[in-house]
Amino acid sequence: MSKAVVLLSGGLDSATMLAIARHQGFEPCAITFRYGQRHVVEIEAARRLVKTMDISEHLEVEFDLRAMGGSALTSSLAVPKGRSAAEMREGIPVTYVPARNTIFLSFALGYAESLKANHIFVGVNALDYAGYPDCRPEYIRAFESMARLATKSGVEGDEPLTLHTPLIQMTKSQIIACGLELNVDYSLTSSCYDPGETGLACGTCDACSLRLEGFRENGINDPVAYHS
Repeated sequence: MSKAVVLLSGGLDSATMLAIARHQGFEPCAITFRYGQRHVVEIEAARRLVKTMDISEHLEVEFDLRAMGGSALTSSLAVPKGRSAAEMREGIPVTYVPARNTIFLSFALGYAESLKANHIFVGVNALDYAGYPDCRPEYIRAFESMARLATKSGVEGDEPLTLHTPLIQMTKSQIIACGLELNVDYSLTSSCYDPGETGLACGTCDACSLRLEGFRENGINDPVAYHS
């Protein structure tokens, strides 16, 4: 099997994407980031997924984006709660982390080169996260073009790097349905932007709201525990 680097946050989307990569015949090599996020419990979720799904390679990279701030996920700014779907689609939310996907993909690109892998899976979504500039298809195409120019494998390799974004045009409901078909255990995942001290999801941030609605649309309960 060809190796593929999979960006694994520990959330619902990345867990589904990990299963998709394996289903498509790749040998997934997961990469997870501890970047100063307030929802650091997702890293434990990523470890649970790697263990349960029998992923042999899992790289954890640590750096601190709190030094720059600018996001509710890496500073003391309040995480928005109880927003409607329409409100979530208005503008760039305060939970956007400046240049985060570019930073993540740069690390993933270096990891892929070291593994001689020509495939990277990233769980960006242009529907649920329409306000995030680094989740748009045009951004992915631009990064892919840059990666092919900026790497040794891109210059000398026989196969160009491909960025896979299987979730980019899927609704949360469709993502969950896909994962259920691939036997993803969503009880292992963590999506909340602002979990409590015990790790329980808040149930009202944008990530929780989208997740809960996705499970409702599939006619099943979310298997993780919530404060509310």
